[in-house]
Amino acid sequence: MLILAIGDVIGKPGRLTVEKTVPDLREEYGIDLVIANAENVAGGIGVTSATAEELFDAGVDVLTSGNHIWAQKEIIPYLDGPMPLLRPLNYPPGVPGRGNLTIGSVMVVSLIGRTFMDNYDCPFRAMDALLAAPGRKPPVIIVDFHAEATSEKMAMGKYLDGRVSAVLGTHTHVGTIDTRLLPRGTAYVTDIGMAGPIDSVIGDNPEEVLQRFLTLVHTRLNVANGRTMLNAVLVDVDEKTGRANSIERIYREVEK
Repeated sequence: MLILAIGDVIGKPGRLTVEKTVPDLREEYGIDLVIANAENVAGGIGVTSATAEELFDAGVDVLTSGNHIWAQKEIIPYLDGPMPLLRPLNYPPGVPGRGNLTIGSVMVVSLIGRTFMDNYDCPFRAMDALLAAPGRKPPVIIVDFHAEATSEKMAMGKYLDGRVSAVLGTHTHVGTIDTRLLPRGTAYVTDIGMAGPIDSVIGDNPEEVLQRFLTLVHTRLNVANGRTMLNAVLVDVDEKTGRANSIERIYREVEK
Protein backbone atom coordinates (compact mmCIF):
# COMPACT_ATOMS: atom_id res chain seq x y z
CA MET A 1 0.00 0.00 0.00
CA LEU A 2 1.34 3.42 -1.00
CA ILE A 3 0.42 6.42 1.13
CA LEU A 4 1.31 10.02 0.25
CA ALA A 5 1.50 12.47 3.17
CA ILE A 6 1.70 16.20 2.37
CA GLY A 7 3.04 18.79 4.80
CA ASP A 8 1.18 21.93 5.92
CA VAL A 9 -0.78 23.36 2.98
CA ILE A 10 -0.36 27.15 3.03
CA GLY A 11 -3.24 29.30 1.77
CA LYS A 12 -4.33 29.56 -1.85
CA PRO A 13 -0.82 28.97 -3.26
CA GLY A 14 -0.66 25.72 -1.33
CA ARG A 15 -4.13 24.65 -2.45
CA LEU A 16 -3.27 25.31 -6.10
CA THR A 17 -0.02 23.38 -5.69
CA VAL A 18 -1.92 20.37 -4.39
CA GLU A 19 -4.41 20.69 -7.24
CA LYS A 20 -1.63 20.77 -9.85
CA THR A 21 0.52 17.96 -8.45
CA VAL A 22 -1.54 15.36 -6.58
CA PRO A 23 -3.55 13.95 -9.52
CA ASP A 24 -0.33 13.33 -11.48
CA LEU A 25 1.40 11.83 -8.43
CA ARG A 26 -1.52 9.49 -7.80
CA GLU A 27 -1.28 8.26 -11.38
CA GLU A 28 2.53 8.12 -11.50
CA TYR A 29 2.97 6.08 -8.32
CA GLY A 30 -0.38 4.30 -8.05
CA ILE A 31 -1.03 5.91 -4.66
CA ASP A 32 -3.76 4.34 -2.51
CA LEU A 33 -4.31 7.13 0.06
CA VAL A 34 -3.40 10.83 0.28
CA ILE A 35 -3.19 12.69 3.60
CA ALA A 36 -2.56 16.45 3.93
CA ASN A 37 -2.26 18.81 6.88
CA ALA A 38 -4.88 21.54 6.37
CA GLU A 39 -4.52 23.79 9.41
CA ASN A 40 -3.09 26.68 7.35
CA VAL A 41 -5.13 26.20 4.21
CA ALA A 42 -7.54 29.18 4.61
CA GLY A 43 -5.52 32.34 4.08
CA GLY A 44 -2.61 30.89 6.01
CA ILE A 45 -4.48 30.11 9.24
CA GLY A 46 -7.24 27.60 9.86
CA VAL A 47 -9.47 25.71 7.44
CA THR A 48 -12.95 26.34 6.06
CA SER A 49 -15.37 23.90 4.49
CA ALA A 50 -14.76 25.44 1.05
CA THR A 51 -10.96 25.22 1.27
CA ALA A 52 -11.20 21.66 2.60
CA GLU A 53 -13.40 20.68 -0.35
CA GLU A 54 -10.80 22.11 -2.75
CA LEU A 55 -8.25 19.66 -1.36
CA PHE A 56 -10.68 16.74 -1.55
CA ASP A 57 -11.46 17.66 -5.17
CA ALA A 58 -7.71 17.66 -5.89
CA GLY A 59 -7.37 14.07 -4.70
CA VAL A 60 -6.70 14.30 -0.96
CA ASP A 61 -8.52 11.65 1.10
CA VAL A 62 -7.95 12.73 4.72
CA LEU A 63 -7.08 16.10 6.29
CA THR A 64 -5.16 16.41 9.55
CA SER A 65 -4.62 19.65 11.48
CA GLY A 66 -3.00 21.21 14.53
CA ASN A 67 -3.08 24.26 16.77
CA HIS A 68 -4.90 26.44 14.18
CA ILE A 69 -7.86 24.10 13.72
CA TRP A 70 -10.14 26.54 15.62
CA ALA A 71 -9.02 29.70 13.77
CA GLN A 72 -11.96 29.65 11.32
CA LYS A 73 -15.04 29.16 13.49
CA GLU A 74 -17.28 28.05 10.63
CA ILE A 75 -15.42 24.73 10.41
CA ILE A 76 -16.37 23.63 13.93
CA PRO A 77 -19.75 22.03 13.03
CA TYR A 78 -18.04 20.01 10.29
CA LEU A 79 -15.65 18.40 12.77
CA ASP A 80 -18.44 16.14 14.04
CA GLY A 81 -19.80 15.43 10.57
CA PRO A 82 -18.82 13.07 7.76
CA MET A 83 -16.03 15.28 6.40
CA PRO A 84 -12.71 13.39 6.79
CA LEU A 85 -11.09 16.23 8.73
CA LEU A 86 -9.30 15.55 12.03
CA ARG A 87 -8.43 17.76 14.96
CA PRO A 88 -5.56 16.60 17.22
CA LEU A 89 -6.32 13.51 19.28
CA ASN A 90 -4.95 14.91 22.55
CA TYR A 91 -7.31 17.84 23.04
CA PRO A 92 -9.30 17.58 26.30
CA PRO A 93 -12.50 15.48 26.43
CA GLY A 94 -15.62 17.22 25.15
CA VAL A 95 -13.89 19.14 22.34
CA PRO A 96 -15.69 18.90 18.97
CA GLY A 97 -14.38 16.50 16.39
CA ARG A 98 -12.23 13.39 16.43
CA GLY A 99 -8.52 12.70 16.45
CA ASN A 100 -8.48 9.54 14.37
CA LEU A 101 -10.31 8.12 11.39
CA THR A 102 -10.26 4.71 9.75
CA ILE A 103 -10.57 4.40 5.98
CA GLY A 104 -10.46 0.81 4.78
CA SER A 105 -7.36 -0.81 6.26
CA VAL A 106 -5.78 2.48 7.37
CA MET A 107 -6.20 4.49 10.56
CA VAL A 108 -5.04 8.10 10.31
CA VAL A 109 -4.23 9.90 13.58
CA SER A 110 -3.77 13.63 14.09
CA LEU A 111 -1.62 14.35 17.16
CA ILE A 112 -0.15 17.55 18.59
CA GLY A 113 2.97 18.18 20.66
CA ARG A 114 3.38 20.23 23.82
CA THR A 115 6.98 21.50 23.82
CA PHE A 116 6.99 25.20 22.79
CA MET A 117 3.31 24.77 21.90
CA ASP A 118 0.46 24.83 24.42
CA ASN A 119 -0.89 22.95 27.41
CA TYR A 120 -2.45 20.01 25.58
CA ASP A 121 -3.03 16.57 27.04
CA CYS A 122 0.01 14.29 26.87
CA PRO A 123 0.40 13.03 23.27
CA PHE A 124 2.32 9.93 24.40
CA ARG A 125 -0.41 8.81 26.79
CA ALA A 126 -3.10 9.75 24.27
CA MET A 127 -1.54 7.34 21.78
CA ASP A 128 -1.24 4.65 24.47
CA ALA A 129 -4.96 5.02 25.20
CA LEU A 130 -5.92 4.91 21.53
CA LEU A 131 -3.86 1.80 20.81
CA ALA A 132 -5.13 0.04 23.95
CA ALA A 133 -8.80 0.94 23.41
CA PRO A 134 -11.22 -1.98 22.86
CA GLY A 135 -12.00 -2.94 19.31
CA ARG A 136 -10.00 -4.17 16.37
CA LYS A 137 -7.46 -1.75 14.94
CA PRO A 138 -6.55 -1.78 11.26
CA PRO A 139 -3.01 -2.99 10.57
CA VAL A 140 -1.89 0.31 9.01
CA ILE A 141 -1.73 3.32 11.36
CA ILE A 142 -0.36 6.66 10.13
CA VAL A 143 0.34 9.40 12.71
CA ASP A 144 0.69 13.09 11.78
CA PHE A 145 2.57 14.52 14.77
CA HIS A 146 2.12 18.30 14.65
CA ALA A 147 4.90 19.57 16.92
CA GLU A 148 7.57 22.27 17.20
CA ALA A 149 10.47 20.53 18.92
CA THR A 150 12.52 18.08 16.89
CA SER A 151 13.35 16.26 20.12
CA GLU A 152 9.68 15.66 20.92
CA LYS A 153 9.03 14.38 17.41
CA MET A 154 12.01 12.04 17.51
CA ALA A 155 10.97 10.78 20.94
CA MET A 156 7.48 10.04 19.61
CA GLY A 157 8.98 8.12 16.72
CA LYS A 158 10.97 5.97 19.12
CA TYR A 159 7.99 5.57 21.44
CA LEU A 160 5.69 4.33 18.68
CA ASP A 161 8.26 2.33 16.72
CA GLY A 162 6.74 -1.05 15.93
CA ARG A 163 3.31 0.05 17.19
CA VAL A 164 2.27 2.19 14.21
CA SER A 165 3.20 2.23 10.53
CA ALA A 166 4.48 5.81 10.34
CA VAL A 167 5.15 8.88 12.50
CA LEU A 168 5.28 11.92 10.22
CA GLY A 169 6.08 15.35 11.64
CA THR A 170 4.37 18.58 10.59
CA HIS A 171 4.11 22.20 11.85
CA THR A 172 7.50 23.82 11.17
CA HIS A 173 6.90 24.06 7.39
CA VAL A 174 10.58 23.18 6.83
CA GLY A 175 11.24 19.69 5.55
CA THR A 176 13.94 17.62 7.24
CA ILE A 177 16.29 15.12 5.59
CA ASP A 178 15.86 12.26 8.08
CA THR A 179 13.31 10.08 6.29
CA ARG A 180 14.08 6.55 7.50
CA LEU A 181 12.73 3.26 8.77
CA LEU A 182 13.06 2.85 12.52
CA PRO A 183 14.35 -0.49 13.89
CA ARG A 184 10.92 -2.06 14.48
CA GLY A 185 9.44 -1.11 11.13
CA THR A 186 7.92 2.36 11.59
CA ALA A 187 8.52 4.97 8.87
CA TYR A 188 9.66 8.31 10.28
CA VAL A 189 10.44 11.91 9.33
CA THR A 190 10.84 14.85 11.71
CA ASP A 191 8.99 17.26 9.41
CA ILE A 192 7.43 16.76 6.00
CA GLY A 193 7.59 20.48 5.14
CA MET A 194 4.84 22.40 3.36
CA ALA A 195 2.92 22.99 0.16
CA GLY A 196 3.28 26.70 -0.52
CA PRO A 197 5.43 29.59 -1.75
CA ILE A 198 9.16 28.96 -2.17
CA ASP A 199 10.20 32.60 -1.81
CA SER A 200 8.74 33.06 1.64
CA VAL A 201 9.41 32.65 5.34
CA ILE A 202 7.59 29.39 6.15
CA GLY A 203 4.91 30.42 3.66
CA ASP A 204 4.48 34.06 4.65
CA ASN A 205 5.47 37.32 2.96
CA PRO A 206 9.19 37.83 3.80
CA GLU A 207 8.99 41.62 4.17
CA GLU A 208 6.17 41.37 6.73
CA VAL A 209 7.99 38.68 8.67
CA LEU A 210 11.17 40.80 8.74
CA GLN A 211 9.22 43.75 10.13
CA ARG A 212 8.00 41.54 12.96
CA PHE A 213 11.54 40.53 13.83
CA LEU A 214 12.91 44.07 13.51
CA THR A 215 10.16 45.94 15.37
CA LEU A 216 8.59 43.23 17.59
CA VAL A 217 5.20 44.62 16.49
CA HIS A 218 2.77 41.73 16.04
CA THR A 219 0.87 42.31 12.79
CA ARG A 220 -1.16 40.00 10.58
CA LEU A 221 1.01 38.12 8.10
CA ASN A 222 -0.05 37.42 4.54
CA VAL A 223 0.76 34.35 2.49
CA ALA A 224 3.55 35.00 -0.03
CA ASN A 225 3.23 34.72 -3.81
CA GLY A 226 5.32 33.34 -6.64
CA ARG A 227 6.65 29.88 -7.36
CA THR A 228 5.46 27.12 -5.07
CA MET A 229 6.65 23.72 -3.94
CA LEU A 230 5.09 20.51 -2.71
CA ASN A 231 6.86 18.76 0.18
CA ALA A 232 5.54 15.25 0.79
CA VAL A 233 6.63 11.76 1.73
CA LEU A 234 5.62 8.51 0.10
CA VAL A 235 5.31 5.60 2.50
CA ASP A 236 5.13 2.00 1.29
CA VAL A 237 3.39 -0.13 3.93
CA ASP A 238 2.68 -3.86 4.11
CA GLU A 239 -1.11 -3.88 4.28
CA LYS A 240 -1.18 -7.16 6.22
CA THR A 241 1.45 -6.51 8.89
CA GLY A 242 1.34 -2.71 9.07
CA ARG A 243 5.14 -2.54 8.86
CA ALA A 244 6.60 0.08 6.57
CA ASN A 245 8.74 -1.13 3.68
CA SER A 246 10.12 2.28 2.71
CA ILE A 247 9.73 6.04 2.98
CA GLU A 248 10.94 8.57 0.44
CA ARG A 249 10.69 12.31 -0.09
CA ILE A 250 8.57 13.74 -2.89
CA TYR A 251 9.38 17.25 -4.08
CA ARG A 252 7.67 19.17 -6.86
CA GLU A 253 7.86 22.80 -7.97
CA VAL A 254 5.05 24.71 -9.65
CA GLU A 255 5.42 27.99 -11.54
CA LYS A 256 2.92 30.71 -10.68
